[in-house]
Amino acid sequence: MQEESIRLNKYLAEAGICSRREADRLIEQGRVMVDGQPAVTGMKIEAGQTVTCDGKTIGIREEKVYLAFYKPRGIVCTSEKREKKNIIDYIHYPVRITYCGRLDKESEGLVIMTNDGELQHQMMRGANGHEKEYIVSVDKAVTKDFLEKMQAGVYLEELDVTTRACQTEKLTETSFRIILTQGLNRQIRRMCEQHGYRVMKLVRVRVMNIELGKLKAGQYRELTQEECLKMKHLVQDKQNCNKANRIIIKQTDK
Repeated sequence: MQEESIRLNKYLAEAGICSRREADRLIEQGRVMVDGQPAVTGMKIEAGQTVTCDGKTIGIREEKVYLAFYKPRGIVCTSEKREKKNIIDYIHYPVRITYCGRLDKESEGLVIMTNDGELQHQMMRGANGHEKEYIVSVDKAVTKDFLEKMQAGVYLEELDVTTRACQTEKLTETSFRIILTQGLNRQIRRMCEQHGYRVMKLVRVRVMNIELGKLKAGQYRELTQEECLKMKHLVQDKQNCNKANRIIIKQTDK
């Protein structure tokens, strides 16, 4: 335990339990206790206090774990135990880890798994715009017009949002590559449907500098030290860039 006080949601995140936002939900649901008493959102933890979640004592782990995992189709990115095919139980790693960025149930491919709560918090923030690359197979011929419309941004009525401009490249008659910097719910599927295409297979092959490589469905590998350092630098650089942009916007408003 750190000697200085730390916010409870950050404590849970750094312990690899979940993101800060999810930690707040756990606290609100009464699943987190501090010294035997129900926790309160926003409270701080001091040295020597005991924190439990669902009856299990939580401690911040010094050793961090970073994995590249090939999520198979049918596995759900959730930590909810009521979901029988949840990603946490499927990978069954000896140390508590969680996912950095979701893939919907029918999609497959690369998911970064870690117990580094701060990294997970930053990677899950859509505003940070980290690159994610996918290979998509569809039900009919991929045309130049279709790819250009996808690149320009697509208005999704269900979400009332226009997707950010992105990169695309035709690979075969019925498949293409797409690189996104956001992660809306079922985004690629919705974008394709808007233009009359149906996704047959969707595989995420890269997140920032981490590539799926030769991993097969259900397999995972530890990230190299070089991969981890570069990934953290990319996250930090993007965070700093966003802070600078916010300052410029505020100054412009004045």
